[in-house]
Amino acid sequence: MVKDKSTYAVRTVENALDILDALADEISDASIPYLAKRLGISRNKVFRLLVTLENRGLVEREEWNGNYRLGLSTVELAQRFLQSASVVRHAHPVMEGLARKLDEAIYMTVLRGDEVLFLDMVDCDQKVKAASLIGKRAPFFTNAAGKLIKAMESRDFLEKLAKRRRMREDLPDLASLEKELNAIREKGVAVDNGGLGEGVISVAVAVRDYAGKIVGALTLLGPSFRMVTSRLESEIIPSLKEGADMLSMKFGYARV
Repeated sequence: MVKDKSTYAVRTVENALDILDALADEISDASIPYLAKRLGISRNKVFRLLVTLENRGLVEREEWNGNYRLGLSTVELAQRFLQSASVVRHAHPVMEGLARKLDEAIYMTVLRGDEVLFLDMVDCDQKVKAASLIGKRAPFFTNAAGKLIKAMESRDFLEKLAKRRRMREDLPDLASLEKELNAIREKGVAVDNGGLGEGVISVAVAVRDYAGKIVGALTLLGPSFRMVTSRLESEIIPSLKEGADMLSMKFGYARV
């Protein structure tokens, strides 16, 4: 007689996975009391599980409010899977073409909550270039990809950001940010100077699926001395837009 798989389930492991699943929902108040109530287990048990997961890098505790979020190790695990996922599989050939044409590092980036995740990269042959960001995350307001995707999404996130600004000093001036996002929305391209490091410029254009929803952004990173205005306008931005159009078509998007 074959036993049901649930017979072999380990409750502690299931609770730990439930915590990871809850944090994956990108809730803003992922505190110990909230997780205990959501999962129906004691606060003490939630605390012990979080400490264990934190030690493995699967969760991180935010110092400024004590809430928890998914850690970098989950990104690393996801990265192994995403290498064969459809986004990377479709994007990589387009990225290779752009990297050869422009001789600059090209990334496929997506937004996760308020952070940009650098999924995949095709590097350039330049001697001077930025350090690889593959598998890493950055606040959306520090780079072109984050600003671009936020600009194309709902505008109500600025109201939420305003509430969090009272507790976080690293957030940008919202009036300036709103002005910048409006300009990005009109142009369909974002350019950021210095957000990812001194002298580093990022340029991003949106990739859409069959429903017009943004899948992510093709993003170029390079040093500022190579990103002169004339080159950006005549070579880099048109090439990125062409690549994004090709990739969007692979996801079934068609311009009206």
